[in-house]
Amino acid sequence: MSVLAEVTGSIGSIGYGIATLGPGIGVGLIFGQGVQAIARQPEAYGLIRQNMLLGFVLTEALALIGLVAPFMFGK
Repeated sequence: MSVLAEVTGSIGSIGYGIATLGPGIGVGLIFGQGVQAIARQPEAYGLIRQNMLLGFVLTEALALIGLVAPFMFGK
């Protein structure tokens, strides 16, 4: 039986690629819902924008942790 596919490179790199899916989806949801909220209630722009940016920062922190973790724990 022959091998159909072979994985080369670092498993950590593959793990990071998978780990970026969550924050990518999260950022899309944050800004999509934020724009929709601003369209519905323009007078609350400042509060909505502040919450959007806070959510963005926390979501991107997860992506950075996912980037650093394979290098810290990889051998």
